[in-house]
Amino acid sequence: MPGDFEPEQKRYLEGLMTGLQIAKTLRPAGGNGTASLASTGPNGAAPAAEPIGPDAAALRAQDRTIKAGGKLSDPEKFKRELHPFDAYERLKEQAAKNEPPKADDNFRWRFFGLFYCAPAQKSYMCRLRIPNGILNHWQFAGLADLAERYAGGYAHVTTRANLQMREVEPKNAVAMVEAIQDLGLCSRGSGADNIRNVTGTPTAGIDPQELIDTRPYAREWHFHILNDRSLYGIPRKFNVGFDGGGVIPVLEDTNDIGFQAVRVNDGYGIEPGVRFRLMLGGITGHRSFAGDTGVIVKPAEATAVADAVVRIFIDHGDRTNRAKARLKYVLDAWGFEKFVAALEERLGRKLVRATANAIAPRPAFDRFAHIGARRQKQNGYFWIGIVLPVGRLTADQMRGIAKVAHAYGDGDIRLTVWQNLLISGVPQARLAEAEAAIAAASLSTKATSIRAGLVACTGSAGCRLAMSDTKRHAEAIAQWCESRVALDQPLNIHLTGCPNSCAQHYIGDIGLLGTKTQGSDDEDAAEAYHIHVGGGFGPQAQCGREIYRDVKADDAPATIERMLKAYLANRTGTQENFADFTRRYDIDALKALFETQASE
Repeated sequence: MPGDFEPEQKRYLEGLMTGLQIAKTLRPAGGNGTASLASTGPNGAAPAAEPIGPDAAALRAQDRTIKAGGKLSDPEKFKRELHPFDAYERLKEQAAKNEPPKADDNFRWRFFGLFYCAPAQKSYMCRLRIPNGILNHWQFAGLADLAERYAGGYAHVTTRANLQMREVEPKNAVAMVEAIQDLGLCSRGSGADNIRNVTGTPTAGIDPQELIDTRPYAREWHFHILNDRSLYGIPRKFNVGFDGGGVIPVLEDTNDIGFQAVRVNDGYGIEPGVRFRLMLGGITGHRSFAGDTGVIVKPAEATAVADAVVRIFIDHGDRTNRAKARLKYVLDAWGFEKFVAALEERLGRKLVRATANAIAPRPAFDRFAHIGARRQKQNGYFWIGIVLPVGRLTADQMRGIAKVAHAYGDGDIRLTVWQNLLISGVPQARLAEAEAAIAAASLSTKATSIRAGLVACTGSAGCRLAMSDTKRHAEAIAQWCESRVALDQPLNIHLTGCPNSCAQHYIGDIGLLGTKTQGSDDEDAAEAYHIHVGGGFGPQAQCGREIYRDVKADDAPATIERMLKAYLANRTGTQENFADFTRRYDIDALKALFETQASE
């Protein structure tokens, strides 16, 4: 501007600079968010800065906890001190030094999908995000290469239809995370206090009986999470599953939010058609299935409803007690009516409710449908379910599967919550060739009832929390029982190494929870299991009852053999499954029946 400033202009600039200096003194040094400019409080003291930005809701929830006299849990403190997504340079520095993380960073790096597994393994596990559990053949082959280059040369299929790579040295952690992104995949938010991998019907779009293809809805929610940092401020992990009414169970009723596809009948004052039933609060490790809210939502509204549920959880979830920091406990405290009312207030509209009579029965599950060749809705095409021994795949096997999917199928590889995978779009004329190629990769498309439903968490071989080597013991149980018991009904045996219950032992026909026996003075504690019976999911949803405690791992195969023989000898007929059989008896009567059987 030509010439000197006018007096009014000078006063304006002086006032502006004074205001900026005041704002600077109110701004917090480091941490998350930025202080809002506010007037001074009583006696001229500056009031606490009001958080703004994408982390504001979580910070306000923490502030309310502190103001009420609560003590934040350590992970809440870690997030408050330095948000994981603001610490990537620190992760890179540690990788450059091949340096393991301390406790606070071990928590933070889980926001990038990295779990440091010491003392079980002095390395990271890297868990991915794969919406609806579906990826293509070249991504799968690319992950095989990464498993060899940066990890232990193998991968595990998880109980959330996901993949995790193990034995990633600290020096390779950043390279692994970034190389996964190069493949069009990611690991962001797959661990710690985040919304985990989004599950959906593995046969989505190809299942003759499905009510709806879950892929677009799982995908929409997946990208909604990835692109909104404000959703990363939840108190604990959070699971969302979409069931499309297909033949393979998704276990959506074990999720914090379960979207169940239902067909609404005509004549009940609701527009007929396919909707999602809204289920809330599943966490079977705490012996709870998701409860029916009575609400149904149009599929196109699922993301908006899920977003609102998560934001209520951010505001009201427990920030002090990690054991009570899941959505279930908000629901327990409030009840479903209050929660749904809060949900409607946040959405700004009423939700549609449907009575049980308005909903048609769900098409039935087939508990063998994830194994072997099955007809698709597309005429002349099949999916093939491949057996993976306790969910483990070598890099060579991954490349072999990728070649089969590319050469004989539609190129898709579909992971399931049963720790196996499907290859889809195989023409009937090429089924035999595809199955031969799978066999050449040292894998199978056939399984006994025992092995088809065998589920095991990582166990003590790779998890610091596990008290038993679950995958090894699961294989021992299968090998022992397959040669001694001929079952003609589906059976689920779930082994989990600790009470976190990653393998969901409570929903198995037989569920084993890892523990340690108390050794004598000259004997170390031995790996053992508490054994549960009668669990189920879906229409048979029920948590299993404990029948045995402290069964040594070496004795578990023979124990289960006796249980299965007693079932065959005492069931009402060939149509009675193991869960229904066990539910007819009290625990003492069951024990008496089991003890009449001799193991070989």
